[in-house]
Amino acid sequence: MATIVHVDMDAFFAAIEQLDNAEYRNKPLIIGGAKDATRGVVSTCSYEARKYGVHSAMPLKKAVKLCPNGIFIPGRMPRYQEVSKQIHELFNKFSPLVESVSIDEAFIDMTGCEHFYSSIEAIGQTIKSEITSKTGLTCSVGIAPNKFLAKLASEWKKPNGLTIIRSQQIDEFLISLPVEKLWGVGSKTKQVLKQHKIDTVSDLRQHSLKWLKDNLGEKFGQHLYNLARGIDNRRVEPYSEVKSISQEITFEYDRDNQDFLKSQMALMAEEVGCRLRKQQLYARTITIKVRFSDFRTITRSKTLDYAVSDDDSIFNTGWKLFLTIPTAPIRLLGIGTSNLSYNQQLSLFENTGETNKLAQVMDQINQKYHNKLVTKGRTLPNE
Repeated sequence: MATIVHVDMDAFFAAIEQLDNAEYRNKPLIIGGAKDATRGVVSTCSYEARKYGVHSAMPLKKAVKLCPNGIFIPGRMPRYQEVSKQIHELFNKFSPLVESVSIDEAFIDMTGCEHFYSSIEAIGQTIKSEITSKTGLTCSVGIAPNKFLAKLASEWKKPNGLTIIRSQQIDEFLISLPVEKLWGVGSKTKQVLKQHKIDTVSDLRQHSLKWLKDNLGEKFGQHLYNLARGIDNRRVEPYSEVKSISQEITFEYDRDNQDFLKSQMALMAEEVGCRLRKQQLYARTITIKVRFSDFRTITRSKTLDYAVSDDDSIFNTGWKLFLTIPTAPIRLLGIGTSNLSYNQQLSLFENTGETNKLAQVMDQINQKYHNKLVTKGRTLPNE
């Protein structure tokens, strides 16, 4: 029987802000944008804000109505990434089989390592203590025979919880759960199931595999049949190859000033380039994404003859692509890279070596001071 651990940081971004800023502690803190922002959504919020009904992915306008006295801030992604790196490095002390799911959660396969601890509970408590000691933050941990159950367990007693589901407890744990707790059951599927009077896992188990496949499709029917019985055969995958690196921004209101849009693309190109260089990656394909005020979204891509990681090549290619799209008010702008490799095939005509050296020097200065101290003039908005 496998021993799978799921670690989920508690209100991660908000917890970091409250750790770094005493004035935010024990107060409703909402991260996602300024209080007077006309657009944007909640990235995360403190548990004090959740008492008002605020939650992630909620429009900021609604969050302001629910929690008018809340503290609204845009957030600091470089700081969150810095702490995330510390936490994920800790996981490797426990097992070589670590699957990073996102910036604030991961699966750890502890199968075969149990004998190093006095109990399963001790595994969870040790992980929790290490994280708090290293970062000052709390997390919730779930331990179970597979990934699906471990993630369910980590959500059970948030914040700062530890829940263990042993093999003999699976049926007891699952039977009364609402069906939306099963992976893949969103609002639409929930409504379909409700039409058949299926509200809980217990209700779902009353239907045969054939019935589920006939009514929900071959693959999804099998998927729900398995999860309702606690079956999940996926392994913890310790490495996932990066396929693309991108950055995008949704503006508070529609923008059509070309100088401003150019500055925003330049800023994002610097961020994408920095992330490529950190991972020693090079990209051949540059893609831009544009969403207009009517929500129509288009992308444009160009594959270069050589691989790049410098800001100039990323920005210049992206901006040329941008100039080919229709002129109209823009809601969202993004730039990304793909077709990645660890080797660079230099162009015969472009001095990419010099631009890479300059970019690396800028990275070193900015990383040293944890801020965007050095940037290029094109990133400064002119409107």
